[in-house]
Amino acid sequence: MARKKSGRYAAKQFKESTQRIRDYLHEVDTAGLSDQAVTWAYEAALNKTHVAFEHLMEECLIVALNNDPESFSKAAGITFPKHMTEKVCQYLVTGGKFFDYQGRGGLLGDISKFTGGKKARPQHYLYAAVQSPKYFHALELLIGLRNYAAHESPQSKLVLRKAIVAHRLKITTTPTDVQLAGTNAPTAAGAWLKRQKRFIYILDRLDALADEIYQGAPY
Repeated sequence: MARKKSGRYAAKQFKESTQRIRDYLHEVDTAGLSDQAVTWAYEAALNKTHVAFEHLMEECLIVALNNDPESFSKAAGITFPKHMTEKVCQYLVTGGKFFDYQGRGGLLGDISKFTGGKKARPQHYLYAAVQSPKYFHALELLIGLRNYAAHESPQSKLVLRKAIVAHRLKITTTPTDVQLAGTNAPTAAGAWLKRQKRFIYILDRLDALADEIYQGAPY
């Protein structure tokens, strides 16, 4: 029988995934690969990290909807029954497709739809964790780097550039043109990640976020 979904179990699974990614990065760093090969290997690890994070968010939203559909009922204008099946909850969360969101802001919007967001009292543990400024830069970098690695488009390059500058300046607002002046996006996502333990910084912050979800989840 399939295991019942839970926020705590999802957080635990996520941290097991990030540990495997850390082990993989260690192998890459000690394998004597060419510079290009290391860059591409880091981008493969980046994709796995992003997938693991998507799974964490999707699982937690399914749990939230299964536990209390009131916020989603208000957002949708339809009254949904309590304790729907997990398959029904998954369909409502994903729209019958794969789970996707538009940046950190879009993710918070999705979480708000299913949990009440800022207006909920008490505030849902998932929204409280993801919106925390402590994880702002890690999420912006994770999403920006992944999109740049996947698309290499001018738009994704600009978004990543803004995320990197905001991280460097330690601000949680969009950098101004003055702040962006003289800065460039990296030639590749992996090229930026493989230096100065930047990937480890992102993994450490995401693990801390998962810990917060684990502590806040009722089960």
